[in-house]
Amino acid sequence: MRLRALLDTDALGLRLLGGEDELDRTVRGVMTTDLRDPSRYLSGGELVLTGLAWRRDAADSEPFVRLLVQAGVAALAAGEAELGDVPEDLVVACARHRLPLFAVHESVAFATITEHVVRQVSGERAGDLAAVVDRHRRMMTSGPAGGGPDVVLDLLGSDLDLRAWVLSPTGRLIAGPKVAGPGLPADTCAKLAAEHLAAARTGRRGPHRVTLGSSAYSLFPVRSSGRSSQASRDVRESVLSDWLLAVEADAGDWPEERLDLLQGVTQLIAVERDRRDAARTVRRRLAQEVLELVQTGAAPAEIAARLRVAAPVLLPGLGAAPHWQVVVARVEWQDGELEGGPMAQSLLEEILVDPLATGPEPSDRIAVVHTGDEAIALVPLPAVPTEHDGSEPGILAEALLESVRDPLSAGLDDDGRVTLGVSASVHSAEGLRGALEEARHARRVAAARAGRVCAAGHQELASHVLLLPFVPDDVRRAFTARLLDPLRDYDRRHRAELIPTLEAFLDCDGSWTRCATRLHLHVNTLRYRVGRIEQLTSRDLSRLEDKLDFFLALRMS
Repeated sequence: MRLRALLDTDALGLRLLGGEDELDRTVRGVMTTDLRDPSRYLSGGELVLTGLAWRRDAADSEPFVRLLVQAGVAALAAGEAELGDVPEDLVVACARHRLPLFAVHESVAFATITEHVVRQVSGERAGDLAAVVDRHRRMMTSGPAGGGPDVVLDLLGSDLDLRAWVLSPTGRLIAGPKVAGPGLPADTCAKLAAEHLAAARTGRRGPHRVTLGSSAYSLFPVRSSGRSSQASRDVRESVLSDWLLAVEADAGDWPEERLDLLQGVTQLIAVERDRRDAARTVRRRLAQEVLELVQTGAAPAEIAARLRVAAPVLLPGLGAAPHWQVVVARVEWQDGELEGGPMAQSLLEEILVDPLATGPEPSDRIAVVHTGDEAIALVPLPAVPTEHDGSEPGILAEALLESVRDPLSAGLDDDGRVTLGVSASVHSAEGLRGALEEARHARRVAAARAGRVCAAGHQELASHVLLLPFVPDDVRRAFTARLLDPLRDYDRRHRAELIPTLEAFLDCDGSWTRCATRLHLHVNTLRYRVGRIEQLTSRDLSRLEDKLDFFLALRMS
């Protein structure tokens, strides 16, 4: 805003004492001070408000004004509440240095002037930034020259002092400001994503406002252009795939103009989202062709030929004969009304982004297709070198969910589930069919577990857990109740912790010393608890058969 505009606002009660020729100066901010030397807190362009408490005698005015001019302030406004009229020595000093000087009537609070200036400056910045955002949107729509969402986030920081980040529904950081400043910690990203998904499931309109620690955030949904106009669709169709814009500010009292600006920013980011989604088309088609050959029983030579075409696209620079893993996922809702395949595809693409890369930029090299309610990912892995240390290459089932379980659980609420199965790595076309069946079977093992988000890997298919999911539910309930209900009832009445003791005893392979150490108990106390367990259940924990029964009951409970 211009200095001249201040005089045109009667409510501010400003009277010009000097500097008529300088009223076209731009005001970029406001500062209230009574320091003798406030220059360290000035960056230029401010309207400085002062109550003149710094002035002891007439000689103080000249150095004070000189410091303001050297700092590049736009003007000085002196209050009349303390001294009455503004001292003549201050008027002379401002005239000498060509610094515009205003008198502030004693009935006008500095806070009133500050609020007016901040509101005007912020509105003008928002209008300028809106024009920049609009130009940037047109550039991104016509091609990649716009620079991506990072540029717009930098503009939000430089022009509106708003720090903002783009996050995936699982809390992965997609874009952030490149300017100097602390980043957004991974745990904060995950918490913000969880808050956003939980709010989105309620159907409330954004932005959603949350507080983490001492920081307030406003969360704006970023919907792809294909979904943004379809407000009537079930929110569950997009809740696990939409990005979000997290702004470190409370938007509760923002004017409509600023809210409209941030909505424009989300639309701009949605363009980038759609572009990245379109870039996956080739990988999806290649994976679809390979998996169709696998499922229809095509000859290994035919599958191998298709893999040679797919490998350079999915894993550029690492040769034409990588290893492969298959990951299968399902998203299921209690009412069964929504097709889970597309949702599982979006979610699996998000979870599998950069499963192995160690650099700062994610490598989007996986390919995911969906069929019915199932999504299948074909994940290429670098070939195992000859000096391999014996550890198996690839991704582990639980590692996929380690950082995304809380956000996804919030988005699924009480009526949805995500289950994943991961195969072992294979190095040839002959192994892909077995890998697919292995991943599907592992997913069924995961589905038999409790929890909203579960995964299982191929390692678990070679142990007792392979059998547990396929025991009928009524048999499972009867078996666990017969062995564990007496212990649970006793624990409820006496707080004896028999169930935790049993778990620790079995985990320590029946070693009295190791189990007592783990539980921080005397060995005699442990022997008493184990004896009570045997008495309540009529079992003998020195017998292998009874140990195995307890072990399986705990696993099935």
